[in-house]
Amino acid sequence: MAENENSRRLAEFIQKSPTSYHLAEETRRRLQAAGYEQLLESSAWKLKAGGKYYVLRNASAIAAFRIPETAAGFMIMASHADSPVLKLKENPEIREHDCTRLNVEVYGGALLAPWFDRPLSAAGRIFVREEGQIACRLVDLDRDLLVIPSLAIHMNRQANDGFKLNPQKDLLPLLGPGDCPSILQLVTEKCRQDQPETAFRPEDILGSDLYIYCRERPFFWGPGNEYLSSPRLDDAACAFSSLEGFLRAEKASAGDHIPVHIVFDNEEVGSSTKQGAASTFLKDTLRRISACLGCGETEHLQLLAESFMLSGDNAHAMHPNYPEKCDPVNRVRMGKGVVIKYSANQKYTTDAMSAAVVRLLAERAGISLQVFSNRSDIPGGSTLGNLSGNQAAIPTADIGIAQLAMHSPCECIGCADVDDMIALAETFFQASLREAAYGRYRI
Repeated sequence: MAENENSRRLAEFIQKSPTSYHLAEETRRRLQAAGYEQLLESSAWKLKAGGKYYVLRNASAIAAFRIPETAAGFMIMASHADSPVLKLKENPEIREHDCTRLNVEVYGGALLAPWFDRPLSAAGRIFVREEGQIACRLVDLDRDLLVIPSLAIHMNRQANDGFKLNPQKDLLPLLGPGDCPSILQLVTEKCRQDQPETAFRPEDILGSDLYIYCRERPFFWGPGNEYLSSPRLDDAACAFSSLEGFLRAEKASAGDHIPVHIVFDNEEVGSSTKQGAASTFLKDTLRRISACLGCGETEHLQLLAESFMLSGDNAHAMHPNYPEKCDPVNRVRMGKGVVIKYSANQKYTTDAMSAAVVRLLAERAGISLQVFSNRSDIPGGSTLGNLSGNQAAIPTADIGIAQLAMHSPCECIGCADVDDMIALAETFFQASLREAAYGRYRI
């Protein structure tokens, strides 16, 4: 299937989400527009049947849920907001040779070579002094501001023979001449442009989490525009699809479960932060929901036992130039359906039972499925399901969208798979899934 409304809307979502903070904010904005009420972790919660709510942690992880008339369990779809990028260090300007470069470090397991010679910008959040208090502001410079220029082939004749990049030397973005404004000056000016009433100065910025991101616009390609290339498809494509399915499922009649759309942060660096999948964010949210419904510890554990989770994170498509890198049988292709991911060492949580549930859901949604396994001699990465399971023990299947160039600043997926992932998410959030006997589920 060629470019369509879903993939165009995904591209718009990505452009509004240069960092995990912006992705969480764009999700919050859409939830707010759909009538969802914000809850604060620092305040008491009062929930009611028919209520629609969301909660943020660290402004970079977000969970949304609805309360049915009666609850028999949780239906959870998880994804993550972050992608491999370059993070600005404190005092980032390096002024020498009549040039200003920015001191950065690599966040996540990035492919480094594709960062060269691309339009880059800076975005993130800052904390500023305002009237004796601390205020948080999102910022996106949103312009072609920086480039990491390649060293000419004439000066490195071995460049095409394999060249090990040193992040401290080779990946420093060029900002401008030696006397150009600092990045915090540019941030201050942008905030004043966006909010003329803003009066803070660069010295009023008390803290910042700023990232260099690829500003290349998403683009469709192929004879029929079958493919989408864009920054941050891993994992904005799953975060977007889950949110779309979650909101669309609301139109269906209320089920016997509590649907939960949750987006974690920091998956690319191991998830072991207060807002990551290994944190208590999911566990705390589910426990507080149960408590508001009058459930004690035993009743809460019963709800968890009758719950199910989809862990949405993209999967490696077979690269046509390197088919030998794939499993001999379980290799996936872009545009051929949602991927179920397996791993014997439980880096992916899918087992026979959870796969059976996904297959029944896929049949109901009318979509195709593919199966992914790593080559047995090439270890794969981990994702959300196994880590969140350490906090809330819920049957889980790991799924994703097949993509090429994973962890490049410009990745690639098939447009048809976005449709399928949204359809699966919508069906999942509408389903009535309740445990009938040990190891047996009905949908």
